Amino acid sequence: MTLRQLYFVRFGFALAWAALLFGTGADLNPVSIALLVSYPLFDVAAAIVDLRANGPTPTLWANVAVSTLTAAGLAVAVTSGIPAVLGVWGAWAVAAGAIQLVVALGRRALGGQWPMIISGGQSVLVGITFLLQLGAENPTLVTLSGYALLGGVYFLISAFRLRKS
Repeated sequence: MTLRQLYFVRFGFALAWAALLFGTGADLNPVSIALLVSYPLFDVAAAIVDLRANGPTPTLWANVAVSTLTAAGLAVAVTSGIPAVLGVWGAWAVAAGAIQLVVALGRRALGGQWPMIISGGQSVLVGITFLLQLGAENPTLVTLSGYALLGGVYFLISAFRLRKS
């Protein structure tokens, strides 16, 4: 699978995931819990596909490790409520965003990476925002839908801008 194809798949997953999470409402329920844990697991799978297609890099391996730990963390956090979920998600957004930024900067020669650079930086900032809102009244999972959808749009833009390999 080429990087371009992987980015199209990542967009499709993000779009479907965001719609499903938005449709489950703001509460933790079996469907939203499954969706929450599946997102970082999909990120692990995408990173492994990327590793196999484009060669191993320490940053992609770091992404596999961080996303695997996040899936486990989310599986535990759902038992404590939405604030705990948002805390784990926020920490993941910061770490994964930083990793994405490093990977995209390293791939600038491929072209089409500016959306990934922006997305990585934005992920760090949004993750910090999630962490700063841990004490907010009536926290909701719906904000995660917007986060995932915007990330997916960046993958789509980058897929169109990548040079065909």
